[in-house]
Amino acid sequence: MNSQILIIILLFILLAAFAVLMAVKYLREKDKKTVFENKYKELEMKVHGLELESIKYKLNPHLFKNVLNSIQSHAYQTYYSLDKLANVLDYILYETDQGLVSLKEETEFALNLIEINRLKISPLFDLRIKNKVEPNEPLYEQKLIAPLITVDLIENAFKHADLQSPESFISVVFEFKDNKFFLTVSNKISQKPAFKKEKGGFGKENFKKRLDIIYKENYTFDQFVEKDIYIAHLKIDLLEHKAKMLAIG
Repeated sequence: MNSQILIIILLFILLAAFAVLMAVKYLREKDKKTVFENKYKELEMKVHGLELESIKYKLNPHLFKNVLNSIQSHAYQTYYSLDKLANVLDYILYETDQGLVSLKEETEFALNLIEINRLKISPLFDLRIKNKVEPNEPLYEQKLIAPLITVDLIENAFKHADLQSPESFISVVFEFKDNKFFLTVSNKISQKPAFKKEKGGFGKENFKKRLDIIYKENYTFDQFVEKDIYIAHLKIDLLEHKAKMLAIG
């Protein structure tokens, strides 16, 4: 009887030792996996950082050139143009080095950019601008917006709109509700093909790449044509994005 008890005890000890060894092995593998995942995330962040730096490097000169072209074509409005240009340059030089800016800063920049683009068109042209962003919103002055994220949609509208047709229009609507930022840009499409430059502009590919890198699943971007009207709609969930930023630390 004693020998049976001893055998049972030994078996129990062996099982316990085996369980401990398996647990230690599991924890080591888990630690290795965690270290690997952390290093992968660190590398991914560095790659994304390099991509964003590359995108920004391409973006600022392109934007600056477009702005100068607008002002040059309307020299008689030099004082007004230079005032708007000064605001745009201040933003590009001093604010866009930050990873993120506030909705207040980005919308003010976008409105200045629109005023500069207004120089390209007739005073009778139907340019509709609506800013529905309320300054008292809690997230209005928090740095949650990628700088210059509004540029592409606005520049695209002025580039491809039919600026000569009396029925043509450009509409830009800024909105912020339920902690989400909305930008909707629409325009009547010109029947004339856009002038192709030898060197292309910033491009929608880089625009979407920035959104993917920064906001991941916390944004949607839709673009479609209804008859001869092009519509682009961007939605960014700023509250969700803030929550992810806080979780990452």
